[in-house]
Amino acid sequence: MLKRKNKQKKTYLPTVEEFLTYVPLRKDYEWFVNKQGLVQIIIPKFTGSLGKSFCKIIKKGDTFTANMDKIGTVVWTNCDGKKNVQDILEVLKKEFAEEGEIDQRLFLFLQQMKALNYLTY
Repeated sequence: MLKRKNKQKKTYLPTVEEFLTYVPLRKDYEWFVNKQGLVQIIIPKFTGSLGKSFCKIIKKGDTFTANMDKIGTVVWTNCDGKKNVQDILEVLKKEFAEEGEIDQRLFLFLQQMKALNYLTY
């Protein structure tokens, strides 16, 4: 009898010190700052031509807008491929000194943005 091996991909979780050295870089999505000073990112719903064609047929847009809050706006604009997570954290600490657990919020936000494929390290 053959045994099946569990081939689940193991996820490596970096230490805090390692994560602080990562250099996040925005993916090449169109984005802009709205009248309120908040970033809005235009995300395509589909990458293939079939999905885009389907949207045209049903007369629906093939993109959606991801709206950032104040913290997300600061993080997004600083994910330029030059600043590391430590640098971005320092900017956040200065701009949002009254906010609690800003480091944890930054780490979670960056992990979510990476999982959604909005940025890379």
